[in-house]
Amino acid sequence: MTDTVQWRTAPGEPVITVEDLGIEFLRGRKRKLSLREIVFQRTTSHDKETFWPLRNISFEVGRGEAVGLVGGNGEGKSTLLKLIAGTLVPDEGKATVREGVAPLIELTGGFIGELSARENIYLAAGLHGMSEAEIDERFDDIVEFAGPQVRDGIDKPFRHFSSGMQIRLGFSVITCLDEPIILVDEVLAVGDKGFREKCYDRMEALLGQGRTLFLVSHSEGDLKRFCTRGLYLRGGELVADGEIDEVVERYNTDIMSQG
Repeated sequence: MTDTVQWRTAPGEPVITVEDLGIEFLRGRKRKLSLREIVFQRTTSHDKETFWPLRNISFEVGRGEAVGLVGGNGEGKSTLLKLIAGTLVPDEGKATVREGVAPLIELTGGFIGELSARENIYLAAGLHGMSEAEIDERFDDIVEFAGPQVRDGIDKPFRHFSSGMQIRLGFSVITCLDEPIILVDEVLAVGDKGFREKCYDRMEALLGQGRTLFLVSHSEGDLKRFCTRGLYLRGGELVADGEIDEVVERYNTDIMSQG
């Protein structure tokens, strides 16, 4: 692992700025359409229903901050992360990210099943901006971190790997990137106990280099282990922003009151 990080912002400038962010989703039609209705586009009785999983969200994240996103299922946490990553486009407001991002979101999303694991390493890392020479330099470290099963099957088609092996390789590739911002969506607790500890150790090493972390997790232990600040989403709104212990306590109190 290298500790070379390419900072692109001035000291004190936020690396993530979210301003009045909102996105509208299609809920579905009220009923199925007949062929005649589809052909003649009669829409008066089947208007599309939409909802806003997130709206009026604003906050800033400074360089080197470790922020945990708290909230129940369906409260928009993963949606917000994808808006910041740029894989979703907002309908209102904007999310400005001023430094490069290493997205630990869909770890195997860019991998191709018919290609070998070796070929996928070069493909995935290359798509994230690494040169072939840089990948050559880190190739052994990537494979070593992913584990002996991956190493033994390095020239086999990726589709022949188990889901656990695929996730290990994806995690290893993404965390080898030098990007200053790390976006994480529920992927730290992957694999067996030994590999989970390797993931935790690597995350701590990355944070020790001064990188910025934005973490979505249902694990209170992970949130308190890695984060110092918490954001709490409820009902599509940002209802709390403060010290991680205080935000988690408020979330737990709300859950107990609803039970």
